[in-house]
Amino acid sequence: MKCRHCACTVTLSLADLGTAPPSNAYLSQDALHAPERWYPLRVLVCENCWLVQTEDFAQAHELFDADYAYFSSYASSWLAHAQAYVADMAQRFALGAHSHVVEVAANDGYLLQYVAQRGIPCLGIEPTASTAAAARAKGLAVVERFFGVALAHDLVAQGQAADLTTANNVLAHVPDINDFVAGFAVLLKPQGVATFEFPHLLQLVQQCQFDTLYHEHFSYLSLTAVQRIFAANGLTVFDVQELPTHGGSLRVWARRSDGVAGPLAEAVHARVAQLLARETEAGVSRSDFYSDFQTQAIRIKRELLLFLLSAQARGLKVAAYGAAAKGNTLLNFAGVRPDLVPYVVDRNPAKQGKFMPGSRIPIVDEAHLKVHKPDYILILPWNLRQEVMAQLAYAQAWGAQFVTAVPTLAIAPGLSE
Repeated sequence: MKCRHCACTVTLSLADLGTAPPSNAYLSQDALHAPERWYPLRVLVCENCWLVQTEDFAQAHELFDADYAYFSSYASSWLAHAQAYVADMAQRFALGAHSHVVEVAANDGYLLQYVAQRGIPCLGIEPTASTAAAARAKGLAVVERFFGVALAHDLVAQGQAADLTTANNVLAHVPDINDFVAGFAVLLKPQGVATFEFPHLLQLVQQCQFDTLYHEHFSYLSLTAVQRIFAANGLTVFDVQELPTHGGSLRVWARRSDGVAGPLAEAVHARVAQLLARETEAGVSRSDFYSDFQTQAIRIKRELLLFLLSAQARGLKVAAYGAAAKGNTLLNFAGVRPDLVPYVVDRNPAKQGKFMPGSRIPIVDEAHLKVHKPDYILILPWNLRQEVMAQLAYAQAWGAQFVTAVPTLAIAPGLSE
């Protein structure tokens, strides 16, 4: 395999999770009577540019289709995160009625709704029909295409150049990362700013967050790799912030390399050099940094299976919460099926009545918890554990306990089994 950034041959393995279906390919009742398409799920590390990447098997159009079921607005903490971002950016860069904000991967309008509320002209770019329709229902303008250089040129020709572009949790999802990044250098005004948020590779490896590995994530990103990719495609990183979202993320600010740094793009911030130094010290640019990841993923798999089998042997009921993509990676790698976890609860009506890909565990609404009163609730999106535990606090009335599997099996309030 050739690196999707620098085209060097890639051989160093981070993880081999066997085979799995696309993690957001939820199944209808009719689909249960048909075969599923499974792909090898292997993640490799480029030892030239240190971009960590999924081996190519599935194509983007197969993963992000018209029935794509991930809607950002069903996580209240994520909505609060988006609202705070808009407030911060509006203040930092003096955005107003004279500005133009473009969000790439606008999803269901979870963020741009707050931009529009401030009277700031904005545009969403979202290739999945299901989420684009939800964004339009909020009164937002959406272009339903995949983003890259070609679309950026089209938008600039239409007078849609941006003062601020935002791209949250999408940089990892693009197969052609060079074309994607280069598109921002085209779309930005000369003094415009681009921000990107993505899970931080440092946290992923150190905490063995292997369940965030799935086909929709083509890349796994360190600032070390991102700075190099941006520089090669016309962007200069000038600031970075560490965030708690998704188990540990980065927010990166960049400007056009050929632009003039002005009020919208400060000089390179000291935080960039500091984080690059931390990554170097941790070993992001050394092969041995990645060597224990597979072993830790197997440990997590075994801990989960031992817990589920023990609960079953004791006659205790286990339900899962959150039909998240990371949950599908975990369940499929561990080989969990409905005999161990009979259902998964999810608030998203687009997922309810469907089945988890691979495991074929039914997805139900929250009422099932109150009827069946499970002894344990396995929180699959462990990054939202506090939000979920607060939402389901009523389950403690019948003695239910909350369980997470990553980075180690824990039962609230933090007791290990």
